Amino acid sequence: MSEKRVGLIGGASFVGERLRLLLEQEGYRITSFSRKGGNGTVSLSAATTDPVGEIESWVCLAPIWTLPENVQLLENHGAKRLVALSSTSRFSKRTSPSSADRELASQLIRGEEQVLDWARSADCTLVILQPTLIYGLGKDKNVTEIAKFIQQFGFFPLFGQGEGLRQPVHVDDVAAACLSALQVPVGEKNSYILSGQEMLSYRVMVERIFVALGRKPLFFRCPLWLFGLAVRLANLLPSFKGLTTEMAVRMNKDQNFDYTEAKVDLGFNPRPFRPHHSDVTDRS
Repeated sequence: MSEKRVGLIGGASFVGERLRLLLEQEGYRITSFSRKGGNGTVSLSAATTDPVGEIESWVCLAPIWTLPENVQLLENHGAKRLVALSSTSRFSKRTSPSSADRELASQLIRGEEQVLDWARSADCTLVILQPTLIYGLGKDKNVTEIAKFIQQFGFFPLFGQGEGLRQPVHVDDVAAACLSALQVPVGEKNSYILSGQEMLSYRVMVERIFVALGRKPLFFRCPLWLFGLAVRLANLLPSFKGLTTEMAVRMNKDQNFDYTEAKVDLGFNPRPFRPHHSDVTDRS
């Protein structure tokens, strides 16, 4: 029986942390690649001139718009299947009032299109996974940021009613989908949405973060200008650099997506949003 090998780009992410465990359990020999190399990884720049043997299966967890820079690496190692992580932000942020959000959507779209063009020309099977808001391990930039605010101030500011729909997806469910996308037969379908099982309002999502922290939900409803002031004050603390005023605007906009195709083709079976304390607090 031939050895199962997989090349992993961007494995230092928290999705990569969980995926590595699954790959090891499945008996894969993992070769990790990173920009600088070291810590058990191979430098992306050196890898193109210093091959480490044939690797037919690949997973890229780095930003998908950086992947076109490394397709020569994939070709050099005989890539036959590639799983690349993107995001539903390519859809939800295309018309955002924030220029940064719109640029992110553009980068994701361009990255997906360029990788798809390469895969077709290289006869490489490509599966693009587009998760919604990923949470878990206290290492995400969404749920954990909310949890940090609650822990610091004891309440959470709410703009409007917070009625926008959300489907947070757990990091372990995303990692499992990556593994499945490596293994199961796929047809002409190139991309799959990965959303959480449960559709809930932004306010309810935050309420459950309060519960995970063992706190009683406490909201302070405020106008946009006051929310912006609270964000600016919070940004003075190093732990809250990720908070933005655009968060308030998005609180009342739906960001829900259908994961049926991933369920049928990849066996994707996400959990409802019932986070534990360990999901919203970083203990590393």
